[in-house]
Amino acid sequence: MIEITVIRNQSEMIQSFAISGHAFFAKRGKDIVCAGVSAVSVGAINAVHALTGITPLIEHKEDGFLSCVIPDHLSDEANEKIQLLLEGMVVSLKTIEEEYGQHIQITFKKQEVE
Repeated sequence: MIEITVIRNQSEMIQSFAISGHAFFAKRGKDIVCAGVSAVSVGAINAVHALTGITPLIEHKEDGFLSCVIPDHLSDEANEKIQLLLEGMVVSLKTIEEEYGQHIQITFKKQEVE
C-alpha cells in the first residue's frame, strides 16, 4: 500500500509531505496507481520550483520513498503560490484514493511545533 502523510502547520498550510510504499495494483511498469501518485507528486514539486523559484527540501529513494519539505520564512506571495500547487496535488491524490482506496491511504497531521 502507498502511504501518504501530509503535514499542515497551525495555519493549515502544507508544510511537508511524505510518500512511501507500493500500491501492488499491477506488475511493476504497469501499476497505474503507483504511476499516478508519482506523476502527481513529482509534478507538484517540479511546478513549485518552476513557478516560484523555490526549491523544497526533497528526499527520494529507490524503494518508492519521497519526502518534500517547504522552506520556512517565504514571502507571502511565494507561499500562496506553493500552497495552491500543493493543495492541487492533494486533490489529485484524494481522487486516486477514492478510486483505489485499498492501494493508497492519505493521512493528514498537524505540525506539533512551528
